[in-house]
Amino acid sequence: MHRIAGSVRPWSATLQLALKFCHFLVSSCSPPTHVSLTPHRPTFHVANFTAVSVNNKMAPPAPASALHRHQSSLEGILDFSSQPPLDPAHRASAKRRFDQIINHFESEGIRPGRDKYDRVKLVSLTYDHSTSEKSKDRLLAAFFAFAGLSITADEDINFEDPTRQDELRASLDNFADYLFDNFFLPLKASTKKTPQPSPASHSAVTSMQRQGHIFAGTPERIANLRGACLIRDRYRCVISHKFDQAEALKRFGLQRRGQGEACDQDGQLLAGQRFEPLEVAHILPHSLTQLDSRGELNASKEAALAILNMFDDGAAHLIEGIEIDRPGNALTLTQPLHTYFGDFNIFFKPEGTVPHRYHIETFLPQGFTYDVPVTRTLFLTEERNIDPPSSRLLAIHYAIAHILHLSAAGDYIDDILRDADEYGIRHDGSTELDRLVGLHLNNWAGSQAHGN
Repeated sequence: MHRIAGSVRPWSATLQLALKFCHFLVSSCSPPTHVSLTPHRPTFHVANFTAVSVNNKMAPPAPASALHRHQSSLEGILDFSSQPPLDPAHRASAKRRFDQIINHFESEGIRPGRDKYDRVKLVSLTYDHSTSEKSKDRLLAAFFAFAGLSITADEDINFEDPTRQDELRASLDNFADYLFDNFFLPLKASTKKTPQPSPASHSAVTSMQRQGHIFAGTPERIANLRGACLIRDRYRCVISHKFDQAEALKRFGLQRRGQGEACDQDGQLLAGQRFEPLEVAHILPHSLTQLDSRGELNASKEAALAILNMFDDGAAHLIEGIEIDRPGNALTLTQPLHTYFGDFNIFFKPEGTVPHRYHIETFLPQGFTYDVPVTRTLFLTEERNIDPPSSRLLAIHYAIAHILHLSAAGDYIDDILRDADEYGIRHDGSTELDRLVGLHLNNWAGSQAHGN
């Protein structure tokens, strides 16, 4: 999903300034004062990306300050391996009580002066777009842990006590912010486009696919991915069906040298067809599994992968390690469609029961692109030796796009990045400084050379 190697979003300069500002705050504070530079990462232990349990209850949020406004007050241990699946009775009870909380606060919508996005809707939509009972169990377990409630209790939620009602609302808000800060914000903010090295040759791609060999962390890896996707997608954008410009020029050059007519993969003459430079686009960004300087996933990336499993249990394993750069996590697109897809403004919805057939739509206003809406059946190689785009990953991309749009979280993220780019750090403290610093420190904003 994301820009050529070496490109940097303009707001990265603001991140550097923000870091200097934070270090200034730290150096100028009196000894009892503590300024956190990791405001979005509570002291959780994440293991194995499975179910959730939390030892201690959520306290109401402390008063806001410049660097602590969005920090969750929960400090506990997330054990993602010990939570057993819910039995049908407990699952039904937990869902009923979850709905009671959602329905009670849903009418409040976006509260002026308090909310920048619809927190209730973000939590509700995340549950609705979860694809299996096990993944829904994960989200319910995490939600009830944040609320300080037993997930196996059966009694209805009591909203009569105003203090307890405020605590429940604070817990819901903190859970929404945890999902926002550890998943939705970094995913959308890190949508730099995949580097576009020259694609590997057909023979090289075939050899590497046969051997299962890939060069993790090197340009060869992306070159192989791009070459494989071009071959699988028949040198066409999977949405617009425009033919790859570079490949067309190559074939017209051969035609001029008397080596046959320039034709596409179906034997049709290229003359008169539409051409455009094509790019390989990750469905889920490379930054999700990018390792730190020690060769490990930091806690922020582990949290993001744990949340990913709340959408589709086991989905994290589809993109772990080098799997993130396999053809199943990539599409061939034109540059504009790549940008829109990477920003979660274009999405694929399965069409009927035909495998790999999708209705492709957009949230963009009319006039931004005339290539959608459209229904396409994705290309497959005759030998089936190059994986098609994963329907599970496209479903997750679809879910993220809808949650960002319907909760207004996507607009809020765009506002944060646009404001940082245009105004830098505001003197009135309105800049989302803690969120920008969190992106930088957790290596979501510093992966331009590696792509997504």
